[in-house]
Amino acid sequence: MSASFERTYTVRWADMDPNGHMRHSAYADYAAQHRIEYLAEHGFTLMRFAQLGLGPILFREDTRFLKELHINEALRVTGELSGLSEDGSRWNILHTLFKADGRPAATVAVEGAWLDLRARKLLVPPPEITDLMRQLPRHESYADIVRKAN
Repeated sequence: MSASFERTYTVRWADMDPNGHMRHSAYADYAAQHRIEYLAEHGFTLMRFAQLGLGPILFREDTRFLKELHINEALRVTGELSGLSEDGSRWNILHTLFKADGRPAATVAVEGAWLDLRARKLLVPPPEITDLMRQLPRHESYADIVRKAN
């Protein structure tokens, strides 16, 4: 398991809502950006995914709002593995978005899988992707994803 993968961003004008704090969907945008940067930093850029004919998809996304974020505020995002199937085809990640003072501002929990972009069906990814997912730090709630028999 690797060390934590985190990124710091600056809350942008485009992220704001009329109430003067970060809009609800911007939290999910930063979590998605974090996932894409993790994959790209380890060789799985969008171009590489296109060459492989596969990509990540989400089945569920759950955001919990804890503290307000404001324009130009530093925002630190982490991602921890909260579940993975044995073959790597399904995965769960819990992102935590932190205010500059270290307090959690939100959590974004996602449940995802890998999609064959040509056949438009779920697939088992290449072993390198499964290995990369296994390198994410594990959240304390981590549980193996076990497929239910039909």
